[in-house]
Amino acid sequence: MNQRRIGHTRTPLGPRKTTAVSAVALAVLLAGCTSPGSGSSESTANAEVPVKEGGSLVIGAEQEPDCADWISVCAGSIWGDYMMRTNTIPRVFDVRRKDGAWVPVPSPLMAGEPTVTDGEKQAITYKISPDAVWSDGEPITSADIEYTALQIRDGKDVFDKTGYDKIEKIDTPDEKTAVITLKEQYGGWRTLFSSGYGVLPEHLLKGKNRNAVMKDGYTFSGGPWKIESWKKGTAITLVPNDRYWGRKPKLDKVTFQLATDTAAAFQAFKSGQLDALFPTPQLDVVEQLNQTAGGAKKQIDAETGNLEALWMNNDKFPFTSASVRRALAYAVDRPAIVKKLYGSLGVEKPADSFLTPILSSYGGTDFSKYRLDLAAVDKEMTGDGWQKGADGVWAKDGREAEFSIVSLAGNKRRELTQQILQTQLKQAGFRMTIKNTSPADLFGKKAPSGDFELGLWTLVDTFPDPALSNSFSSTSIPTEANGRSGINFTRTKIDGLDPLLAEVDRETDPAKRAKASKRGDKLLAGAVPAIPIGTVPNILLWSDRVGGPLSNNPSEGPWWNLNEWGLAK
Repeated sequence: MNQRRIGHTRTPLGPRKTTAVSAVALAVLLAGCTSPGSGSSESTANAEVPVKEGGSLVIGAEQEPDCADWISVCAGSIWGDYMMRTNTIPRVFDVRRKDGAWVPVPSPLMAGEPTVTDGEKQAITYKISPDAVWSDGEPITSADIEYTALQIRDGKDVFDKTGYDKIEKIDTPDEKTAVITLKEQYGGWRTLFSSGYGVLPEHLLKGKNRNAVMKDGYTFSGGPWKIESWKKGTAITLVPNDRYWGRKPKLDKVTFQLATDTAAAFQAFKSGQLDALFPTPQLDVVEQLNQTAGGAKKQIDAETGNLEALWMNNDKFPFTSASVRRALAYAVDRPAIVKKLYGSLGVEKPADSFLTPILSSYGGTDFSKYRLDLAAVDKEMTGDGWQKGADGVWAKDGREAEFSIVSLAGNKRRELTQQILQTQLKQAGFRMTIKNTSPADLFGKKAPSGDFELGLWTLVDTFPDPALSNSFSSTSIPTEANGRSGINFTRTKIDGLDPLLAEVDRETDPAKRAKASKRGDKLLAGAVPAIPIGTVPNILLWSDRVGGPLSNNPSEGPWWNLNEWGLAK
């Protein structure tokens, strides 16, 4: 599955996906020119800077994850992925740029491309590299793939089981070979053991409480780095994994220093306390960037895997009515909001699909019909039996169209968005109050349990594979029955949508997948369970002390190749 986490601008997590859930995430592209408004890029440093061996770097981190048990709901934060998981947990596929597109390629864990036998049931054969070992010297084996698969498929408190719930059986004919048989065809099979989860060590975790072992950081690694320490509220420190069989780190240590205040983080960067930043695009970010003249280098990209949206709880009044949801879409001036928030960073047009730019070939533009239109608001509301009262607010059966919006407390950009929305919705006859909270509360409690009415956060696509099912399929609604797994926080249930999303997941032909995905997008635009606002641009900033092939990866984040970073010669 393409795991969609909550993050970067949304929360400290993002759903990790993919909304990851306890908290949710973001990603970035390599610099490359595109047309303004559709995703422009700016970079002041394209050439690789030679580096020397040794030394250390301190990088600013805006968000701290709730935990590091990547399977659990508590690890919804994309920032946890960026800082720890990507650098320590082996995975089957990496995401790399090829011929202008971001595509999955076999990682150093694999001896080659997994082979697939299609039929009524799909069998995937994984061959693990004979050189692949854990940081304790034990080989990475087929037992690790089997352990990981069963933990996700059969476990409780699982972030998202999409894809893994299709596993029928697992065979391990030898130490370095695993064969996964699925109950049916699955076009998204490359996401298994890649995006979001990776492969975990069976010999260290089997028979133990995985969450207890991993949640506060873990000592094992199958990547180029190990977690040396995680001082909650302060910093996460990585050191090289000396047993890594691939390209080993050039640095002796990297510390991710928690810097949740964007303005303070810029000051720390300018004073030399921080060597690099991945800042949330707050309102004053352009001014702050302009003040980092001199040796500072930057990369700004608007073509990302990040989608900020308004998420309506379809089980809560007044959003149980599709007419009300459509009216809300006509009441919001999305182009004005996007231009105000991101225009200076190259994003001037709103998102008209729930598929992000890195998956644009699978999405339509059906939400383009929703532009500010108060006459359309009136038509939807009166047609649904609503009338405006003396106070100008819509009312029906003695109840007014009143609701609250929740997002992350202290995020100035989101707070401005809410204030703009409050004004626009008041003019259209809706009364909205603002009730923000912490990431842990929003994505760990309120969103999964459905304890909200309207939400504002970002979803991040962590793999270049279409996966609207984990956000909008009725089977992805977190419930007690499914162990609160899934990120359909809006409680979306649309006639005819589940079969289309299942077809996208099942189909292996890209053209047929795209056709089904666009049909699903069209149904979503008709029922409006949520309202896409815009693509959130990504910014990577670093000082002239830092060298190496620095760039952003829209799926794996800004530190996807941290093992190649170093102190500039």
